[in-house]
Amino acid sequence: MKTFPGVSGACLRVGIVINPLAGVGGPLALKGSDSLPDALRPALLAQAALATAPAQQRLRAVFAAETLPDAMQLFSVPGPMGAEVLAAAGLPCVTVDAGLAWPSGPADTQAAVTALMRAGIDLLLFAGGDGTARDVCAVVGRQLPVLGIPAGVKMHSGVFAINPQAAAALLAELAAGHWVSLDLAEVRDIDEAGLADGRVRARHYGEMSVPMAPRWLQQVKCSGREVEELVVAEIAAGLVEALEPGRLHAFGPGTTVAGVMDALGLPNTLLGFDLVRDGELLQADATAADLLAAAEREPLTVVITPTGGQGSLIGRGNQQLSPALLRCIGRDAVRVLATHAKLEALAGRPLRLDTGDSLLDAEWSGLWRVHTGYEQEALYRVQG
Repeated sequence: MKTFPGVSGACLRVGIVINPLAGVGGPLALKGSDSLPDALRPALLAQAALATAPAQQRLRAVFAAETLPDAMQLFSVPGPMGAEVLAAAGLPCVTVDAGLAWPSGPADTQAAVTALMRAGIDLLLFAGGDGTARDVCAVVGRQLPVLGIPAGVKMHSGVFAINPQAAAALLAELAAGHWVSLDLAEVRDIDEAGLADGRVRARHYGEMSVPMAPRWLQQVKCSGREVEELVVAEIAAGLVEALEPGRLHAFGPGTTVAGVMDALGLPNTLLGFDLVRDGELLQADATAADLLAAAEREPLTVVITPTGGQGSLIGRGNQQLSPALLRCIGRDAVRVLATHAKLEALAGRPLRLDTGDSLLDAEWSGLWRVHTGYEQEALYRVQG
């Protein structure tokens, strides 16, 4: 039986949600199990009770893969939507209460996902079909990396791994400290009512961030200043479009962040922090005290980039980010920018935290999202 370390920022925190009814409608000639007819519900529940539901089988296959390392902490919800299945497979998990009902439905999936997100997971793994993907997307959107294990009758969405073995290999990469890119994938589903009337209508329900194998690394093997400047410009363009109106931003040191200031048409303190709101420079070269005072007045987002080659994220060249400030704004308010080439140059070494507060360094260790291009992100390990 695999062993899993205790809750720690050093291990991969994976949330697990299972739709126990996913796929069980297939043998009964249904085209999905999102809207179960009352007359067939007893038969479907009986089939699910056999513990042979595709969702359960495929999830077991993921964690039975030989490539899966132990540096992982599993989180799930009570009952057949998670902990019960994991326990049957001999896999311990942290159980997070979500007030679920049985038989489960879309509202239970959404409640489970919400509870796991509050528990601070790095990635959500769900087993189900397009209907389950819709329910997950309604809660997660683009906030959290998600990976689907195909187990439903309808499989039109792009958020699913090809098979359980592919999901296991990807999890192994993440848990081993390797970095992978994030891409947006569509969530689509067929209208079951329309399908019953002979009409096939696929509808777009949104997009979610999905970890991908880092095949794009070959695209950055050409070197040269012009290529690097183009990538920085793409990162800047994407971030500028995503800036929240009315929110105060502190742009830190480094040429990558300077590219954002250039895109905003503002002067930049290359080795300091500049406070900006809605395209207006409010204060140049802010001190640690200035930043803390600003964060205590209003919500503040900090934009930083790691040092090239060294991989220091916080604590080298940006000492204005005091532990008091960081605890005030929270990890989610820190945006990290880095080109693919800068991350590749680290050769798998983690980005480093040295805030001066060892407890904060430990709490903030884990997988971080890094902006690497125009609407492109990567997951990269950060360690104190």
